[in-house]
Amino acid sequence: MKLYDFASSPSPRRVRVFMAEKGMSVPTAQVDLAAGEQFSEAYRAINPRCAVPSLVLDNGVAICEVLAICRYIEEIQPEPRLLGSSPEDKAIVTMWERRMEIDGFFAVAEAVRNSFPGLRGRALVGPHTYEQIPALADRGRQRTLDFFRDLDARLADAPFVAGKSFSIADITAMVTIDFAASRIKLVVPDEYKALKRWRDAVSARPSMKA
Repeated sequence: MKLYDFASSPSPRRVRVFMAEKGMSVPTAQVDLAAGEQFSEAYRAINPRCAVPSLVLDNGVAICEVLAICRYIEEIQPEPRLLGSSPEDKAIVTMWERRMEIDGFFAVAEAVRNSFPGLRGRALVGPHTYEQIPALADRGRQRTLDFFRDLDARLADAPFVAGKSFSIADITAMVTIDFAASRIKLVVPDEYKALKRWRDAVSARPSMKA
């Protein structure tokens, strides 16, 4: 297998952390997003959406999108379970993972893509051109602050995002918090004690260095 990656991009980082939790390591190929390599004909043949990550299997099949890649990895190396164990648990983990992505990760991306000068004409991921809308950058920042507040409330009632066990939902939430701090300079407010407790514990996991 080979993972098509870009070291500073938060989306492939979610996959790298997932693999690190599994104790897995696969060869990687860097796709320089800053240089526009994702739009090259060679990479379009792998992922027509022109995004990272992409996982190319030994038989040449390309799996794209973070959750799809993680699902494949969980199937070939089940332990430790990061997508749930029982049918109920799997559904709950998927629910919380989706919430972390929509309410958090996409909120930060909305702020970034609608404000950074280097992303003019690239307000949405993909092969098509979309102009920035400054008001969406402001909305993305507000959504991120709301995400912090809502996640703090959730973690006041549970040790991990999806409940009793560390899961992919925690990975997405942690990457989102780091994404917000590095790109739009929003950090977890001091009053969110539960969120800060969880963040300190999760950020100390060795996998987070992936």
